[in-house]
Amino acid sequence: MNNLITSARHLPVRDAVPTLSICPVILPVADRPQPIEMRITLPAVGDHFPIILLSHGHGPSLYIPSMNGYGPLAQFYAEQGFAVIQPTHGNSKVAGFGPDAPGAPFFWRSRVEDFKHIIDHLSDIEATHPILDGRLDPERIAAVGHSLGGQTVGMLLGARLTDTADPEAQDVNLLEPRIKVGVLLAAPGNGGESLSEHARANYTALNPDFSHMTTRTLVVAGDEDDNPHLTTRGAAWHTDPFHCSPGGDYLLTLKGGKHGLGGIAGYDAKEADDEDPDRLAVTQRMSAAYLRSAFDKSDPAWAKACDALVTHGAELAHVTGK
Repeated sequence: MNNLITSARHLPVRDAVPTLSICPVILPVADRPQPIEMRITLPAVGDHFPIILLSHGHGPSLYIPSMNGYGPLAQFYAEQGFAVIQPTHGNSKVAGFGPDAPGAPFFWRSRVEDFKHIIDHLSDIEATHPILDGRLDPERIAAVGHSLGGQTVGMLLGARLTDTADPEAQDVNLLEPRIKVGVLLAAPGNGGESLSEHARANYTALNPDFSHMTTRTLVVAGDEDDNPHLTTRGAAWHTDPFHCSPGGDYLLTLKGGKHGLGGIAGYDAKEADDEDPDRLAVTQRMSAAYLRSAFDKSDPAWAKACDALVTHGAELAHVTGK
């Protein structure tokens, strides 16, 4: 029950189930400065849950860009029957690699490799805690990323980098075929001339090529997500992963949405530049419905959610398909 939600209440959703959160789950990695620390949130009862790999961004807060953030998404997804794995990436302020480490400040490649290593060692992760044993389904893996996490997930879905100052990164293929579907939340768009002068000079990793992103993807963007620090194109920049990729099959545009997409990173938080309970609920419910139908073609969750959005939430958001 949430008295703050109005129009978005009409978007269909499963009854929430009780959940539990296990933290920290530690996964050693050779040649990584430190082990991967994770939070895993999942239903309290049941087994073989589809997995969501959730990648945090590079925001201004101290703790939210880590396994400790994005509670509004992780908790909701778990209540809807998913097992959510949240690693702390190298760019984290609270438990990252440090601003002078190779790859700073974004550690883009390490972030991608975090998830590959997690997928490689799902059985080891289950073995770390008896309560996880047999409860993760390695055949149903999705990836969801916000902001910089959106770029991380985009590369796992097939996007590549170009025009970067790192010769080893140019057109590198890090597609992860074990990830069956993805959701990009306010992800960076095209590089090159789309970037601000500051970004071209300082953030050479922000040069994705979406033409190779073939995995099925829902792109979510706010129509007021304008960051002149990064791009000259305004909010439209964040829709590039949909328009420029063969895998981006739907675009969910949040009306009045800024980079926080209603507050996905945390409740009452610095990251939530557009905190709005209805906008958050649209992001939660529509993305969960998309993932349910992607994993099970017989599940009409996505079609029903789209119909309900048109009927009851047209003032909040709209969906564009290819």
